[in-house]
Amino acid sequence: QVQLVESGGGLVQAGGSLRVSCAASGGTFSFLQMGWFRQAPGKEREFVAVVSGNSGRTDYADSVKGRFTISRDNAKNTVSLQMISLKPEDTAVYYCAARATTTSYLVRTRDAYQYWGRGTQVTVNS
Repeated sequence: QVQLVESGGGLVQAGGSLRVSCAASGGTFSFLQMGWFRQAPGKEREFVAVVSGNSGRTDYADSVKGRFTISRDNAKNTVSLQMISLKPEDTAVYYCAARATTTSYLVRTRDAYQYWGRGTQVTVNS
């Protein structure tokens, strides 16, 4: 069983930067495709970014492309999301998710991820 714990959320002014991280335990980290999703009040949980297990391939939602960067450290079993040029519409609970796979095919579908963290709040003030 894989456990995921997010950290690093907080309050930031529009235009600012923030980094959220996720520590994984209980599985072979390099076999996990790691994703970030977010959920704003009253909205569906949406895909933000994903990184493959070993190849380093990434994919981003159009709304964050060029502003967010996902990265992972397989030696430390962590994945991070660096966010710059934050906007009030980025305000949400950010969730780390993991999908066990041996392929590098990147998936955006929420239901494809078997493991989820509890989330960390990111609030961007205008």
